[in-house]
Amino acid sequence: MTLIQPAKLEMAYLKMGLYGGAGSGKTYTSSMISIGLHKHIKAKKPVIFLDTETGSDFVIQHFDKAKMKLHVAKSRAFKDLIEVVDEAEKNYSVLIIDSITHFWNELMDSYQKKHDLPRITLRHWVPLKQTWREFTERYVNSKLHIIMCGRVGDVWEDTQDEDGVVETKKTGTKMKAEVETAFEPSLLVEMVKHRTSPQAGAGWVHRAWIVKDRFSIIDGQFFDNPTFDSFLPHIQMLSLGGEHRAIDKDRNSQDLFKNNHTGHKRLQKRDQTLEKIKNEIYLLYPGQTDGAKQSRLKLTKAIFGTHSWNEITSMQNESLEEGLVSIEAMNNKNEKEATV
Repeated sequence: MTLIQPAKLEMAYLKMGLYGGAGSGKTYTSSMISIGLHKHIKAKKPVIFLDTETGSDFVIQHFDKAKMKLHVAKSRAFKDLIEVVDEAEKNYSVLIIDSITHFWNELMDSYQKKHDLPRITLRHWVPLKQTWREFTERYVNSKLHIIMCGRVGDVWEDTQDEDGVVETKKTGTKMKAEVETAFEPSLLVEMVKHRTSPQAGAGWVHRAWIVKDRFSIIDGQFFDNPTFDSFLPHIQMLSLGGEHRAIDKDRNSQDLFKNNHTGHKRLQKRDQTLEKIKNEIYLLYPGQTDGAKQSRLKLTKAIFGTHSWNEITSMQNESLEEGLVSIEAMNNKNEKEATV
């Protein structure tokens, strides 16, 4: 079987993630790492900074001091994230993304607006996650050093005390993005702003906790005011300059399924039915007068037992289709009467 081969190190590019709160040093640290990495590998191509927070403006001085070119793209649109990664792989040596949190938020906002949704529900996660994988697959497989910054989010879990009382408590922190994103970096760091002493007026340091080091060289350690050298033990373990082959994304298991996209087609049909219901109701009672609005509410109450559109969208497909048939019959009757 050609899939199985002798093991060899094929991770040739740094895939790093940093997350933390405001002022924790993410932007500065990622810039120092990119400058140090650029020098370490003697790169000829410049560094590019994909900026969602204007942070690139404040680190230009450090690149100038290092006599290094820095190119910048400023956007929060997910489609631009994909385009920049593809372009960076061709024309740049290191890519800084700051912050990945904005791209995940923008993707959800765009999906919600595109489909005119009052909120994101469970059934919407599948297409969102499938779209997000267009980035994560590029992140892992691209022949490009990528340093990805994100905001910090809280992890909440239900805990039970000795008396059996269950409480929801904060149990940790995570990178604030699509939930599986933090699994992708081979080096994951949490940045915190740490007070050097409990005494009033004590100073601060930027502390970098190594949450994950897949080589287990610096895993679990921390560094105050970290530099490129702090992370060099992990970087030196990479196959820098070697062949990069992460995951074969062309292989799939589609042949195992007899009927393709059954669930997807069902969701598509559901969305189409809901759209038809809204249009048919509006045809019966057009306009934005109070009378038209009240008539539309009374109709949905009569047909579906509720005038809440959120409740209607959560109904079974069969109930929606039956309701659509009833409303279409009312419209057909009106059309016939109008022609008499």
